[in-house]
Amino acid sequence: MSNKNNQYNTPWRKSATAIYKKAVDGRIYGTFEVEMDPVLDYIKKNKEQGTRITITQIAMAAIGRAIALDIPDVNVYIKRGNIIPRDNVGIYTAVMKSESSEMGGFVLRHVEDKSIFDITKEMDTRVAKSKKADHEEGAAQSKNILASMGWPLRNIVFNFVRWWHIKLGKEMKVFNIFNDSFGSAMVTNIGHHDLQFGFPALLPIANVPLIVALGKIEEKPVVRNGEIVIRKMMPATATLDHRIFDGSQGGIMATAVRKYLLDPACLEIPASEVLKNG
Repeated sequence: MSNKNNQYNTPWRKSATAIYKKAVDGRIYGTFEVEMDPVLDYIKKNKEQGTRITITQIAMAAIGRAIALDIPDVNVYIKRGNIIPRDNVGIYTAVMKSESSEMGGFVLRHVEDKSIFDITKEMDTRVAKSKKADHEEGAAQSKNILASMGWPLRNIVFNFVRWWHIKLGKEMKVFNIFNDSFGSAMVTNIGHHDLQFGFPALLPIANVPLIVALGKIEEKPVVRNGEIVIRKMMPATATLDHRIFDGSQGGIMATAVRKYLLDPACLEIPASEVLKNG
């Protein structure tokens, strides 16, 4: 039985038993839908011109743009009860390891200074690296360290890390845990797993106030100009830290992301250039 059970004790699951407790923190949740026909047409057009762009890449660009231009006040983290602004917009994305059910990931930083083509080029390189079984970046490396410990010890160690990093606001170089280790927001494409909706948990030591899950794109009847038409719709869900987000900011984010995805060509101009030009 013990050998059979070992296949379920992946590094992440063993770590998670120490990381997560019963949900007692302030979280709020939201959903919105986006018409994806413009995005899919944009992807097809660029593919014909020799440039491969994915839905996840476009969504990360749109969410980063929304944070930079529309809700910059959520680009912050909490340290010892104080709200600290970040010096750039970073988006974390999860990556499935090749030939494994384990997840890796990385932070795409300075999204506000990058066009969709810059983002695509960098992500293609980093996704290829992250898919390798032996490759981990940043704080994700601590997952394997924690998993290698016995149950009582890993629980004690994680509680200490959480106290040291979250309560005291101190960084931990030994675990590659810094105040901005996971960026401004996380994006995950659960549509790859044939899922429409999902509300990811906020990682207790991540200092990230927002996680967006992209659902499966499906054709649906919608009303446009008083007529029922068929459109390719993508559901998206968000888990938000209520200490930083409220309903109005969540609504601004959803509206902005929807606007940018309806006009994906706007992502070719970095948000910093838009700010510079007024």
